[in-house]
Amino acid sequence: MSARNRLLTVAAAGIGWGLFESQWVRLSAREVPIAGLDPALDGLRIGHLSDLHIGAPGLNARALAHGVDLIRSAEPDLVVITGDLRARESGDDDLRRSLALLDAPLGAFAVLGNHDHADGHDPFADGVALSDLDGTPVRLLHDATAGVEARGARIHIGGLAPRTFEDDDDERGAALVDRTAGLRLLLCHFPRILDRVQPGEWQLILSGHLHGGQLCIPYPGGRFRLAHLSRDYLEGVYVRDGTAMHVSRGLGTTFVPLRFAARPEVTLLELRAA
Repeated sequence: MSARNRLLTVAAAGIGWGLFESQWVRLSAREVPIAGLDPALDGLRIGHLSDLHIGAPGLNARALAHGVDLIRSAEPDLVVITGDLRARESGDDDLRRSLALLDAPLGAFAVLGNHDHADGHDPFADGVALSDLDGTPVRLLHDATAGVEARGARIHIGGLAPRTFEDDDDERGAALVDRTAGLRLLLCHFPRILDRVQPGEWQLILSGHLHGGQLCIPYPGGRFRLAHLSRDYLEGVYVRDGTAMHVSRGLGTTFVPLRFAARPEVTLLELRAA
């Protein structure tokens, strides 16, 4: 086999693997320590999805359908989605078909991300952002809050709009807080929000945005992430100054329909009093 043919074979195998991995969704389970959590909420289970990118080229709709099946099988108390829901209006039917299945005892809530507005140089996003998720049980929070009762305690959920974050409008975000709740939960697409909230303002933040790097090259002891090289919060749980944050690796892809060493995930978070 010539060098050219070997190179083509390796390239084809790499693309095949990247397409396979892009829909090889895993269910991750993590315990999250929450400072000041109402004892009645110890053990509360939250299903976290992010970065769906429905309508972009690739297998994102299939990954979402699989992810919804996995999170439903885990039977969380509450479900949240942290942004980049739909790249193009053509993905609307696939998006709503899957989200219609996301029923949870305490409800389901979502925020938008930058790609929902075509902010971020995505060539496949049309910038027609969702204004609602009618026909599904998912409530979209756009600089808004919601309250739910669980086990005799109150959960206060805030949803920060992506453009409010990008405009550095921290006062608007702070206005969403209710410190009397048993759990104060903020949904924000961008993990850097952890650097901007006041200590203890929110007990738990859920974010996405970075896809775990999406295209990664493993090496002994770590991974070289081809996307978002300089970011501090790439995936997993971070705790600082009385606030815990979980960053989801997300379900979809953008720019290229491939993932390498960054499997898509949905996450079951179990809250524990710190």
